[in-house]
Formats: sequence, structure tokens, C-alpha cells
Amino acid sequence: MKTYFVFVIALTLSFSAVAQKKEIKTATKELVKGNYEKAGAALDAAEAFLGSMEEKYKSQYYLQRSIYYFNKGEADISGILKSIKALKLVSGSALEQGINDHTQNLKAHLVNKGSSLIDAQDYKSSADYFENAYKLSPSDTIYLFYAASTAVNAKMYDRSLSMYEELRALSFTGIEDNFYATNIETQGEELFASKVVRDISVKSKSHVNPRDEKSASKFPEIIKNMALIYVQNGDNEKALEAMAIARAEDPENINLLLTEANVYYTMGNTLKFKELLEIAIQKDPNNPELQYNLGVISSEIKDFVSSKAYYLKAIDLKPNYTNAYVNLAALILGEEESILDEMNALGSSAADDRKYDKLKAKRNQLYLDAIPHLENAMKYDPSNFQAVETLANIYSAVGNSEKYKELKALSESLKSQE
Repeated sequence: MKTYFVFVIALTLSFSAVAQKKEIKTATKELVKGNYEKAGAALDAAEAFLGSMEEKYKSQYYLQRSIYYFNKGEADISGILKSIKALKLVSGSALEQGINDHTQNLKAHLVNKGSSLIDAQDYKSSADYFENAYKLSPSDTIYLFYAASTAVNAKMYDRSLSMYEELRALSFTGIEDNFYATNIETQGEELFASKVVRDISVKSKSHVNPRDEKSASKFPEIIKNMALIYVQNGDNEKALEAMAIARAEDPENINLLLTEANVYYTMGNTLKFKELLEIAIQKDPNNPELQYNLGVISSEIKDFVSSKAYYLKAIDLKPNYTNAYVNLAALILGEEESILDEMNALGSSAADDRKYDKLKAKRNQLYLDAIPHLENAMKYDPSNFQAVETLANIYSAVGNSEKYKELKALSESLKSQE
């Protein structure tokens, strides 16, 4: 009797192992065919044996379960998370190829979906996908950077700050090797996905002049966003501390210098902002954006002489700089208010009348001085409503009715298109 009992147990265990293997095999076949309902039923049946299942069969089960969660339906984020959770339970060298292939499929889906959600401006969901791509493959730190950046766009500042802090702790720079060669047919330089592909193209003689180049570091952007989030949270000291660390590591990096300047500007410290921009101009004197920004900030602190000089320098460096032309015209027209105040304060004496005429002529000259800058703005940007509207009003004030009518019609047309 005792021997018979042991035999029954052994028989039961043997039957269980066969059933486990059969259900997992069935699930595998049905998944290949795309029959997810049948595959799910087979996996559910195998799940009943998990408690007594051998480790090798457990790993096979979890791999197929992961594949099932990934492929079932639209592979939304909930299914992806279940798939990743199941995949983490898979082990064994015999399944290494299957694990690698499925991991790559999962990662590609997460990244592609995250990218498409950026195009759809669904930044919150995009951040979820990129963050899970990083969790699936922690060596791919670039995905954590993408997650943090999209979280900023979604205004999830605390979440993005946490990811940026992790990136800084990892000393992430995002610097990549880029591989270029010139297309012989088009004579245009092209960027290749890899060195191997580039070198094959050069060997096939479709491309020439191969060159390698390091991409710019993403570290300044990380520090900039961290600092701006700290400012947003009212933690100005942490913002400046972050900038100090970054600047100490790379004191010649002009992007970090500009980021620190922007932090001061956000904090309302325009004088410090101007000081840092002036240092930046010493490092990069031919940068029109720096000249323009100094023009803006000089105007804000009522240093109009410097402001005009900076705008003119920006235009000299970039002749089609529309905003510089518009701001320069606004700077000139800004003197009108004080002239009007003087005119309105005058009495009715003969001396006051003479002074009034002089002030009127001075005011008229302001209009004439502003016209060329506004016309240049329109030349480079014919749809610039601000330039068109202001110029129409000036021509009305100086009595040029023909120009006024022409520009007023254009102004109304642009306004209707908004």
C-alpha cells in the first residue's frame, strides 16, 4: 500500500510536468500565430501549476506571458508594464536569445510610442514611455533624458527634477559619436546611423569625405532646466548652487554662462543678468542673439543709449533680424511720450507757440527716424503685424495718406488671418 501511494504521487508529479510543458508550448505556438485568446487560455492553464513548476518552465512561462502582454491589443502602457514585470522574472541562459529579442521589441515600442506622443503633444504619456524604456534598459540613459525633457513640457516639474537629479548623479552628458560623409550625387553632407553604414557608403563610392564629430553635451540643458525648476519652486539658492557646480566643471562653456544669466533674469535681478551677458559677449562677440538680449535688458533698465548700440550691432551681425528692427523703432518712438508731455504743458503765449512748433518738429523727426527700421522689418518679414500697424500709424501722423491707406489695408488683412 505504501509503495502504491508513492507511485501515485510520482505519477501525479509526472503528469503535472507534462501538463506544464504542453500548455507553455501551446501558448508559444499560438502567440506566433497571433491567436492571443488561445495563447492567454493556455498561459492561464499553465499558471495553475506555477507553485510546483520547475524553474526552467517558470522562465519559459514568464517569457511567453511577457510576450502575450506586449502583443495583446494595442500594447498600451498598462500592458507594457505587465510585460516588463513578467520579463524581469525570466532567467536562464537557454532563453537568453528570446529574452534579448523580446527586450529589444519592448524597447523599440516604448521609444517609438514615446516619440509619436511628442508629435501629438501628449507629453505626460510620452514621459511615461521614455521612463519605462530607461527602466527596461538602464544603460540607455538617453531615454531618461528624453523622459525628463518631456516631463518639463508636461509641466510635471517635480517629476522632471527628480529625473534630472538622477542624470546628474550618473554624470550623464549625452555626447554621441556622429558619422558624416558627403553624397557625391547631391554634394550634400549626410549623417549616418552608424560608422559601419557610413564606411560601407564610402567604400561603394557613393559618398566621400568621411568625418567623425562628437555631438554637443546635454549637460548644460540639464543644469539649465534644473535651475529653472528650482526658481519656479522658489528655491533660488539651489538654482544658483546648481549653476555654480556646472560652471566650476566647465568654466568656458558659454551655454552654462547664459543659463546662469537666465536664472538671474527669472529671479528679477536684471543687473546681474546684464553683467553676465556682457561677459558672454566677450567670449562670443559675433553672436547677434547676445547683442539683441543686451539691447532688451538695457532698455528695461532705461539705458537707452546702450540699448540702441546693442540693437544696431545685432542688425550688423544679422541683417534680417526683424525683432531688432522692431525694437529699435520702438526705442526711438519711446521718446515721443516725454515730448507730448512737454507739448501739453505749454500755454498759449507766442513763446509757447514757438516752443510747441519746435517740439512738434522734433516729434515728427522721431517718426522719420523710425520709418527705415520698420520698413526693414517688413522687408524681411512682410507678415509682421506689429511693424505694419506701427508704420501705418506713423504715415498717418506725418500726412502720407497714400502710404497710410496701403499699410492700413495690409494691417487689416493680417489681422483677419490671426
